[in-house]
Amino acid sequence: MSSGNSSANRLVVSLSPHQKGELDVEKIMWGVVIALAPAFGASIIFYGLHAIRVVILSLIFCIGSEYLIQKFILKQKVTAFDGSAAITGLLLAFNVPSGIPWWQLLTGSVVAVGVAKMAFGGLGKNPFNPALVGRAFMLASFPIEMTTWPVPLQKVWTLGADAVTSATPLGILAEKGPVELPGYLDLFLGKTGGCIGEVSALAIIIGGIFLLYKKIITWHIPVFYLLSLAGFSGVLWLIDSSKYADPLFHILAGGAMLGAWFMATDMVTSPMSVKGQIIFAAAGGILCGAIRIFGSYPEGCSYSILIMNAFVPLIDKYAKPKRFGKEVNYG
Repeated sequence: MSSGNSSANRLVVSLSPHQKGELDVEKIMWGVVIALAPAFGASIIFYGLHAIRVVILSLIFCIGSEYLIQKFILKQKVTAFDGSAAITGLLLAFNVPSGIPWWQLLTGSVVAVGVAKMAFGGLGKNPFNPALVGRAFMLASFPIEMTTWPVPLQKVWTLGADAVTSATPLGILAEKGPVELPGYLDLFLGKTGGCIGEVSALAIIIGGIFLLYKKIITWHIPVFYLLSLAGFSGVLWLIDSSKYADPLFHILAGGAMLGAWFMATDMVTSPMSVKGQIIFAAAGGILCGAIRIFGSYPEGCSYSILIMNAFVPLIDKYAKPKRFGKEVNYG
């Protein structure tokens, strides 16, 4: 072998798979950030400067928390700018109302990054989606602020300055039943109250299509999650339409779209095989519908994904592909 430094003369030993694709961690993470841009734009349209404030603060808090933990507590290489902390910041911001106080957002960011992610070893080792853990903590700690929903700007201008808060579509369903629900077009475009990043189904679908185009995710989890949610709610709607909302409402309302496309598809906290992803998504959609319809809290998407995150190791074990050559039939 030549003594030169040419890469052709090096013996490189690495774990399989040896074939590398075009995507790496940073490309995947920043690709997801780009896919979230339509939802961010919709949040600005509907909630104005308040949405910008929440998103910017959440990004600063999450990226800053990861930087400080890696730099001064773990004393390891800083990877806070690889895009993963930015995704956590964006998704956490998208899961809170636009009027949330900054210090509560700071608390949720620290829990999301410090407890749900870095305490388990960082990116790739966390069992639960960090943004959803932060949201669940904030909802348990600050229930009033986390369930005070500012009205979209268009309705404020229409109804007057006194109409600053309102119930979400799921809240209306829980209180009054399916008699005074907003129209499908309002749900699709985002002219309803709710968390700043989940109100516009159209914006989320655009971002989801981008993820599919870039092959960052596959279609299995979002499609089966939404189909199982529609199927579960649809059966009840067929039984008693005066009591239960129709499947399309459940798909478009609340966090179902955001959860299905951007949080249930998290590579770290979802199953590896296609079979496992289908099981994960189908069970998650049913759980979401059950929590919404029979639980005391009108939204169930976040908790359904967190619950299914806990089952991912079992699902992966059950759906693990057979080893090549394990069963040989010589005839």
